[in-house]
Amino acid sequence: MILPIARRGASGRTTRSSRFPVRTIGLFLAALTGLTTAAEAHETQEISSPDGRIVVSVALQDGDLLPRYSIRQDGHEIMRPSAAGFPLAGSPQGWSEASANLTKGRDRYDLPAAKVRSVDEAYNQLELAAGRDGAGNRVKLYVRVYDTGVAIRGIVEAESGNLAQSLQEVTEFMLPREAECHGSNLGRFHTAHEAEFDPVRPDQIRQLNLFDAPFVCAAPDGTGAFAIAEADVHDYPLMMLGGVRTGDSGLAVMLADPPGGLPKPVRGNRMETPWRVVMIADNRGKLIENTLITSLNRPAEGDFAWVKPGKYAWDWWNGQTVRSVENPGMNMATIKAFIDFAGANGFEYMMIDDGWYLNSGAGGRVLPGADNLTPIAAIEIPELVAYARQQNVDLILWVHSDMIRTNMEQALALYASWGIKGIKVDFMDRDDAEMVEFYNRIAEATARHRILLNMHGAYHPTGLIRTYPNYITQEGVLGAEYNRWSVRINARHNVSLAYTRMLTGPMDYTPGAFRNVPDSEFRMTSKGPMVRFTRGQTLAMYVVYDSPLQSVADSPEAYADKPSGLDFIRLVPTAWDETRFLAGEIDEYVVIARRKGRDWYVGAMTDGKQRTLTIPLTFLDKGRYASTIWQDGSDMTSVDTKTGTADRQQSLQLELAPSGGAVAVLRAQ
Repeated sequence: MILPIARRGASGRTTRSSRFPVRTIGLFLAALTGLTTAAEAHETQEISSPDGRIVVSVALQDGDLLPRYSIRQDGHEIMRPSAAGFPLAGSPQGWSEASANLTKGRDRYDLPAAKVRSVDEAYNQLELAAGRDGAGNRVKLYVRVYDTGVAIRGIVEAESGNLAQSLQEVTEFMLPREAECHGSNLGRFHTAHEAEFDPVRPDQIRQLNLFDAPFVCAAPDGTGAFAIAEADVHDYPLMMLGGVRTGDSGLAVMLADPPGGLPKPVRGNRMETPWRVVMIADNRGKLIENTLITSLNRPAEGDFAWVKPGKYAWDWWNGQTVRSVENPGMNMATIKAFIDFAGANGFEYMMIDDGWYLNSGAGGRVLPGADNLTPIAAIEIPELVAYARQQNVDLILWVHSDMIRTNMEQALALYASWGIKGIKVDFMDRDDAEMVEFYNRIAEATARHRILLNMHGAYHPTGLIRTYPNYITQEGVLGAEYNRWSVRINARHNVSLAYTRMLTGPMDYTPGAFRNVPDSEFRMTSKGPMVRFTRGQTLAMYVVYDSPLQSVADSPEAYADKPSGLDFIRLVPTAWDETRFLAGEIDEYVVIARRKGRDWYVGAMTDGKQRTLTIPLTFLDKGRYASTIWQDGSDMTSVDTKTGTADRQQSLQLELAPSGGAVAVLRAQ
């Protein structure tokens, strides 16, 4: 087998090679023989994606404490030279004598409930192993290049005994200086990760900033797009992004200590960073299709065929407003009314939120005497489970994270014995390694008990849904709840989420608001909340937003009073076989198509501007499709519906009102 070497032409662009393109003869021989070879000082190693479009260069220079990587796509700069991994302190040669080994691999797996059903991604991988540092530790760097991006991981291993506590990752992302970026500047660790994604110029990034992942950019002059994120996080703090110390238009990985505590001690003789991920596409919209975050996680073990996606009725967002109940609240009559609503509309679940167990109901606070094993006197969980099952509805229970951390196995065994099918764990609000391990522990434990997991007050997704497909959705988004107490939610923000937060994984925005009003009529209230976007945009969220468990958040009476569009919510799936970005611009509008079986569902959302969109249907297979369109009607709460037929030679025309939206269903004939 002959493995071609990538050669640099006069233009500076690396030519495409079929497999294992590297710049040095040493690496060429390593790939042929399976042996490692020592790189020469001042040498740059190059590795490309299987399709040859993405090239990563890794500079190993005499005396350097860290290797420096850079990324190009089609010859255009995606990332300037950036440090990565653990410093090789105390070694006079630095990384210049590192050995290099090149391998290839492929990720093939299915996801029971996600934005795609199957994933098949090939990659090329470069392993660099440096000599030992002054403390005797062996330091390595892995660079993995897919057709859809780059992942980098640092590893340090002690020769004997435990690693020194002083080890600290130094990974940078030096942005193209003219990139157009969007970031969510949380400003501090240990939050619920609920903030807007605002435009950011690279030269405006400061060291004191603390951005969430993903950090999304368009490369200069329309030459591509990328998003910085992370994957496969275990026994390690969550990644946040601050400005590099030099102030040179770059980001550096920042890690949290526990609130009010010391850093978590390093355990054992090995430590590895999560995968530091740069998702890459031709434009920001195509990043929506990217599956790198899940591909870089560990495979699922065991049977997850029991994981059932679906929609849930919910008592909390609407303030438990039920006209048919004399005294609505946390009581049997109110919960049964929501179960009735779910059953009548074919929704799979009903979520019982905060207040069902003793001394709960205080939101983020845990009251003295709180007991997540004992329902309040007004609630009988087994009776509600039996009542719901008569209507083909399963129940999901809310629980505070501080409670279930203390009695996880006991609580999950009890909930499973009651027949509970899911839990919503809330108010983690932390980013340290101890909290990361809580996510991993509860995902594993709920999987064993065959219980779905929805995390709220959560940090950004890291791909754990691949390892534990029952971890079906999560918050970590400035979502619909903010309509109850703020004016932060608007159509522009709703559109931007598709290009930003949603890139890292499922997003429980909690759609379903049916009290759609113009700005002039909006008021903040927890009883029957209002939203400042149209009914068409509410419907579009069920296609645009990725969440295999989707809320139907409003009260039964809101849907009964003005039901326009409820028929679409009843029929739309929540998990998909395929996802396509069709059109849009960040902060302006978005059009996404998702396939279930042979049928396609299209969702479109716009900012405050009215738009007429013409969408080619070239993504369809050959043959005729029956089409139904729901789009903005004469006022904020109405939609117009029209039916017809379509094929792949035609286009779909959608009329979107300001702050509006539209959906279409195309059923194969």
